[in-house]
Amino acid sequence: MSPEITKHNGKLQSGPLRSMPPPSSFTPVTPHLAISPTVSVVVPAMNEAENLPHVFATIPQWVDEIVLVDGNSVDDTVAVARRLRPNVKVVTQTGKGKGDALAAGFAACTCDIIVMIDADGSTDGREIINFVGALVTGADFVKGSRYAAGGGSDDLTLNRRLGNKVLTGIVNVMYRTQYTDLCYGYNAFWARHLDVLDLDCDGFEVETLMNVRAAKAGLKVHEVPSHERNRIHGESNLHVVRDGFRVLKTILKEWRRQPSPPQPEPTATPAADRGVA
Repeated sequence: MSPEITKHNGKLQSGPLRSMPPPSSFTPVTPHLAISPTVSVVVPAMNEAENLPHVFATIPQWVDEIVLVDGNSVDDTVAVARRLRPNVKVVTQTGKGKGDALAAGFAACTCDIIVMIDADGSTDGREIINFVGALVTGADFVKGSRYAAGGGSDDLTLNRRLGNKVLTGIVNVMYRTQYTDLCYGYNAFWARHLDVLDLDCDGFEVETLMNVRAAKAGLKVHEVPSHERNRIHGESNLHVVRDGFRVLKTILKEWRRQPSPPQPEPTATPAADRGVA
């Protein structure tokens, strides 16, 4: 326990001590840092057996739950995942597309925080601590940005860069946001906000949908720098023109949709006690 120190008439005074969570509720991250919320990582994958060893190797051991959403792979994606992490939770996708896969994965999560990363090796699991750190210090939704100071990309083509810039600008004007990177698949949020995000799309427009709905609902959105790497093996299913139009359609459609109210923060544990120790 630590005293709350205040100043009254120029004199320091100690207030009542606030209770701290028991040490068992914190998960060690480094010798100097621990977190109390539990963390799920959702990895949508289809025929990514060659990439999973690298991807799983970057996910910190303190992550409580890995949810692999298998898009009916014809390779050894599921077998490799189970060999790498015997406790991995495997969800078999019944629909198609990244949006559908993420919705299925989110529904299977049981932890306080949900992080979404890609299975192609482009997102670095070692950055998860940055997302979790932003959440436990006050954010509701944290989005990775390749354009924030410290971020970058090895994979952005000129067409993708231009399209992302235009679409990000449209969202910033329409929804009064200050996003620097709209179409990036590295995001994290408190699980209690799942109803606000309410994923109901199939494709790569899912990141845009989440960013727009988070803003419309008044969630505290924070960007953290992230470096996107090249896909290690295989080819991407992203089609710049087709998926760009799907993103634009989503932006315009959401303009007419009423936002869902955000869920209040749980009051069982004081906010000051839930997070970094």
